[in-house]
Amino acid sequence: MTRCLNCGAERFNDTCDACGLNSFAAEFSLRRKLLNRTAMFLVGALAFVVASGRYPALELDGILIFIGVVFFLTLGLGMLVERRALRHMEVEALKRIYYGLIPLPWLLAILLFSNGALDRSPQHVETARVIGKFSMPGPVPSRRLIVTSWREGRRFERIPVDRGDFDRFTDGDVVDVQVHDGLVSIPWVSGVSRD
Repeated sequence: MTRCLNCGAERFNDTCDACGLNSFAAEFSLRRKLLNRTAMFLVGALAFVVASGRYPALELDGILIFIGVVFFLTLGLGMLVERRALRHMEVEALKRIYYGLIPLPWLLAILLFSNGALDRSPQHVETARVIGKFSMPGPVPSRRLIVTSWREGRRFERIPVDRGDFDRFTDGDVVDVQVHDGLVSIPWVSGVSRD
């Protein structure tokens, strides 16, 4: 006994009694669904990158590493499901896990965006000294000022900034970092200015 690749129902012969598709039609249907859902996942990943830049979280680097790991694990799982479907192997459990991971970038994008957009907490200004700069070029460039930390147990903070702020500040400058608490308690940076 195997399960239908399309609907997941138990299949005792070549044609599924639940959906009426034979094994080749069910495989085609599954691959089409995988392609559409993978496209939704990729668009969600892009939406997450855009949302994370609009109201940048103080822990943005850790969040980006987490979503990167989830991104590659999800794509790998999707490829595994597709390869197993080509060999007419059991894919139902892996398919359900894959489908469950598809909305994750969208949910995280909405969370980060609403954390900043709906935040009504007053900003507090933290004074820090610039100890370095980091710039990563690419389609979505990333620029960070590395400053001394004001939080307990940390030596430095990586503050996301735009190109103007990145070029304006140099090592040793004392800056004021405008920090908000965030709607869901994820602190985010609204700007950096000179002391």
